[in-house]
Amino acid sequence: MPSRRHAIADDLRHQISTGHLKAGERLPSEAQLATRYAVSTPTLRSALALLQGEGLVEKIHGSGNFVRRPLRRITYLGGVAELATWITFSTPLRVTTRTTNTEAHSHLSTLLSVPPGSPLTEALHIAHEGKTPHSLARVYVPRDLAPADPAAATPSTERVAVRSADPRPPLATVQERLTARLPTQEEATALRISTSLAVLSLTRVATDTTGRVVEVALLVLPGDRAEALFSNRLNPEERTPKA
Repeated sequence: MPSRRHAIADDLRHQISTGHLKAGERLPSEAQLATRYAVSTPTLRSALALLQGEGLVEKIHGSGNFVRRPLRRITYLGGVAELATWITFSTPLRVTTRTTNTEAHSHLSTLLSVPPGSPLTEALHIAHEGKTPHSLARVYVPRDLAPADPAAATPSTERVAVRSADPRPPLATVQERLTARLPTQEEATALRISTSLAVLSLTRVATDTTGRVVEVALLVLPGDRAEALFSNRLNPEERTPKA
C-alpha cells in the first residue's frame, strides 16, 4: 500500500499528465492541498518534493508551486581546443551575466595555480527561458587577462560562449572534469530545482603554452535536462595501429 505522500504525488502526477493541471499553472496553496488530502503540511511538502525531483513541479519562492513547462534540452559540447565553453539549447534563451572582482581562495587558488588572494575576475552566467533558469556557469580569469569591456564577453542567447580575453601565447591544454553530484543549496535555489535532483558539474581548466592557467570555468547543469557531448579529432598516425 503506497504511503500518503506517494498517493498524493500519484494523484497530482495524474492530473498533470491528463492536462487537468496545465503547464505553467499555479497549484493550490500548500495549506489548501494539505486540507484537500487530509494530511499535515510536512507530508504534503514531501509529496511535492517528489514531483519537484521529477521535474514536474517547480517551487518559486514567494509565488508558490507551479506545473513545470516541458524542459528544454541542454547539451554541453566538450572536447574543443579553443578557449570557449559551449552550451547549446534547443531554442534561444535569455542569458544574464554579472561580472565582479574577487580573489583566489581555497580550491580556486589550486585550480588556477596562483597564490591565495590573487586578483581574479568572476563572470556569473545564468541562462533562462522566461522565468525558468536552465544552467549556471562561473568563469574565473586572472585579473590581467580579463576583457577590458565586460559587455563584450556577454554570451549570445543561442549558446553560452564563456571566454576570457584572447591570451598570448596560444592555448596548450584544456582539461575538463565531469562529475554527477547533488547541488548545493545555493545552486538549487538559483536553478529552482530540488536539492535531491542530481546535477552535472563540469570543471574546465585552460592552460597556455607557458604553463599558465588562463581560465577556470565551473558549470552546473540540472541532470533532468542536460547531457555532455565530447568529440576529439585524432591524427591519422593515432588512428593507425602500430606494428
